[in-house]
Amino acid sequence: MAYTLSFPSDRPLVTVTHPTTTAWVIEMHHGEDNRFTEAFVSNALMPALDAVERDWREGWRSARAAKDKEGGKGFLVITGKRNQNKFFSNGLDFDNLAKDPNFPINFFPLVMNPFYRRVLTFPIPTVAAINGHCFAAAMILSLCCDYRVMTDGSSRNAWVCMNEVHFGAGWPLAIAAVVRAKVSDARTHRKIALEGYRFTPQEAVEAGFIDHLVKGDSEAIIAKAMEVGDSASGMARMGAWGVIKRDLYRDVLEASARDILQANVLSEDAAAKAKL
Repeated sequence: MAYTLSFPSDRPLVTVTHPTTTAWVIEMHHGEDNRFTEAFVSNALMPALDAVERDWREGWRSARAAKDKEGGKGFLVITGKRNQNKFFSNGLDFDNLAKDPNFPINFFPLVMNPFYRRVLTFPIPTVAAINGHCFAAAMILSLCCDYRVMTDGSSRNAWVCMNEVHFGAGWPLAIAAVVRAKVSDARTHRKIALEGYRFTPQEAVEAGFIDHLVKGDSEAIIAKAMEVGDSASGMARMGAWGVIKRDLYRDVLEASARDILQANVLSEDAAAKAKL
């Protein structure tokens, strides 16, 4: 049954649609480029995930009760604003978040890490429909998804990048753990983390962390993501998809639960001076 849900209801930052009986789509539309803030994550994205899981679980329980072997299927697509082809998300709203004296000490353990854990262990297949640039925290969100479909960049440039090294920011433990879990090649780790390399879509596929490229606009990318999700939706029927992921990504979950921010460049410099 199709519907549209908005979170928060008064000033929506996220829209949830249910275009088929097995498909849910979360569309992010927070400003021009979907930068992550506490309100965006805690008041929009997390409730949207709750709504999708609640719906799926109700259908899954009904299918089990009816002994319906075809019931319980489901998948989730997460995408950027549909009426543009420039941004999936530009990562954290760093300039505004940095005004908080407790950032990032509280922000990652209390806001971003629970969100990453939620996506990483979601009980049905998840597909990131990357319809534009995908930077920093957004790249980690895409890696937390089970599959990634991206624009091929033929109509507009699109990059995937972790750019913290370029502005002197360390990585929380959770981010490093996600990259290690989802990217297997050490040379690619170096390019992502230490060089802040901007991967083109084609380079991202070659590096192994993007699964499919699509020529066309956001709707074409979402259509391919729906196809990918539908092909995996049957794996949700027995209810084990999320259970297995909790074991598969246990290192990430443990790291995010005890997360601390690595030393920043100023504290690192002060510590080095004390030793010299």
